Amino acid sequence: MSDKSEGPQGQRYSAGAQLILRVLQQFPPYRWTQARLLKWGIRGRSGVVAIPYFWLLLFFLVPFIIVLKIAFSQTQIAMPPYQPLLHWSGDKLVEFRLNLANFMFLVEDNLYWQAYLNSMKVAGISTLLCLLVGYPIAYSIARATSTTRNVLLMMVILPFWTSFLLRVYAWIGILKNNGFLNNFLMWLGVIDEPIVMLQTDFAIYVGIVYSYLPFMILPLYSNLEKMDLTLLEAAQDLGCRPWKAFLKITLPLSMPGVVAGSMLVFIPAIGEFVIPALLGAPDSLMIGKVLWTEFFSNRDWPVASAVAIALLALLVIPIMLLQRAQGAEAKGAHR
Repeated sequence: MSDKSEGPQGQRYSAGAQLILRVLQQFPPYRWTQARLLKWGIRGRSGVVAIPYFWLLLFFLVPFIIVLKIAFSQTQIAMPPYQPLLHWSGDKLVEFRLNLANFMFLVEDNLYWQAYLNSMKVAGISTLLCLLVGYPIAYSIARATSTTRNVLLMMVILPFWTSFLLRVYAWIGILKNNGFLNNFLMWLGVIDEPIVMLQTDFAIYVGIVYSYLPFMILPLYSNLEKMDLTLLEAAQDLGCRPWKAFLKITLPLSMPGVVAGSMLVFIPAIGEFVIPALLGAPDSLMIGKVLWTEFFSNRDWPVASAVAIALLALLVIPIMLLQRAQGAEAKGAHR
């Protein structure tokens, strides 16, 4: 097998790569980052990987540090609506004030615990519904022919081409009392009067499942499409029934896709604000709505930041434990 860098085609690729590199080198952030990496002894392949990771880490740490700083501040009626942690007198540091009352307030007030628990319940049920709906879809796409598979994948991705807000608004016209769904059911004779579906938990689940279903389907499809079908053929030759082969072979091998899809649905769903605000009841209690109220209505930025930090801790700790358990299981499987 010849090297891709040989021949005219390989030379065009090399010239194109060199052109892109020369263009990137004209930008100051690239030059600054490259100089720092070379100073720290990072070059070659490590440098290529380090640059995007550096910017990713930067864009995560900077907002996190700002929110963490506000979470330990005290509220004040001013702009910004919180007091600084460090108090200076000229060039001398006079006081370092760390306020833990915001986090204690979250423990004492039942409103925040109820919002956390209700958000976890809604996100958990929505994730389970997405899994029940998305698994058969992903399985059928993975087993379809190449032409049909491309069409089905396009249908899964197609909703992303429309504004998320418009798609959620469309469900208002479908679920309201004189909307499409009630009128259709009454035309069929299934119901005699409209069913209240809008501004209920049912509408929230419908909106979340509809909006986040592609995030469940795509990881499952990616996992099921790479599965070795000879395992199923061997099970069939040994007299294993199809449902038992699914439970013993397909389902265990697809668990990485199930975990990835569940995380992609559960994590954003737990902090969802738009769908409960548009489709849910006015008194629906979710952590996204609590954050909005604290930031923009009460203008209590320290408490709102403490709520965000606590939510991040509730999400990160279980994910780290799950990844650790999966890593231990993978090491045990390779032994």
